[in-house]
Amino acid sequence: MNEKELNELVAAGKMLPLMEEFYTIQGEGFHKGTAAYFVRIGGCDVGCHWCDVKESWNAKLHPPTPVDTIVENAVKHSKTVVVTGGEPLTWDMTELTSGLKEKGAKIHIETSGAYPMTGTWDWICLSPKKIKLPTEEIYKVANELKVIVFNKHDLIFAEEQAAKVNDNCILYLQPEWSNREKVIPMIVDYVMSNPKWKVSLQTHKYLNIP
Repeated sequence: MNEKELNELVAAGKMLPLMEEFYTIQGEGFHKGTAAYFVRIGGCDVGCHWCDVKESWNAKLHPPTPVDTIVENAVKHSKTVVVTGGEPLTWDMTELTSGLKEKGAKIHIETSGAYPMTGTWDWICLSPKKIKLPTEEIYKVANELKVIVFNKHDLIFAEEQAAKVNDNCILYLQPEWSNREKVIPMIVDYVMSNPKWKVSLQTHKYLNIP
């Protein structure tokens, strides 16, 4: 297969730049503590300075992998599959989610929402970033809003984003890991004063698992 054909398959979502895949415990948000198979797709131009998977940004570093292969690997391990990145919505997710659905999987996505929605999802975790804001459509369908808090100004951003999501969306504030000791007390105080919010912690890091 030549490079042009490969690029066409990736553009169509029939192959995806797979960075890594692994079976672990969901560490964050609503489904924390749940066993799930993670599929990390390469490619992201949002560029958060505190991103802990910067190696995912350059899609060219990650081999285009047939969607059928990703699906088969996932369902061998779990019926709950979390698609993350990078930014997975950089790519067309239709083929991947259709394949997983055919196998009876529950499919979650973790996304900044910066690109149009594709695919069929059972749970949408929207984690918006100031650098590249979400599309309007995802606010209407997000199941949870997870705002990463690096400093006090992020609480203002969190409220701006919370004003846009649907009424059933669950609201989370999550301390940025490298700055957690400084921001956790601030988040605790804020949630106690604004109980519509919940605290999300990266429990997988405390458990020392992927």
